[in-house]
Amino acid sequence: MAEAILRHEKGNLYEVFSAGIKPTKVYPYTLQVLEEIGINTRELRSKHLDELEGVTFDLVVTVCDRAQESCPVVLADNTIHKSFPDPAHEGKTTEEKLESFRRVRNEMYTWIKEHL
Repeated sequence: MAEAILRHEKGNLYEVFSAGIKPTKVYPYTLQVLEEIGINTRELRSKHLDELEGVTFDLVVTVCDRAQESCPVVLADNTIHKSFPDPAHEGKTTEEKLESFRRVRNEMYTWIKEHL
């Protein structure tokens, strides 16, 4: 979600990558809530950190506590951590889950616009 928001808002300033240690899939709710606010999700996919081997980073931003705690290597001298709740683990009904994804989307959007 953060990758898509940052690319949408500040893609002219940043070359944006995202990856994880245990990538799974991009949740359909993520795609839905991003598309609701006009963000292109066509090329979003879950990627493993290995796909970024050899890329040099000026800045790494982690957005969840698990990423900060388990990141196996230092990818950049400049790292920012901002914890957001994982909406995939919130809510029982479809509407509750969508609301969680929307809330996190809005929090990320605001933080990215103000801090990056």
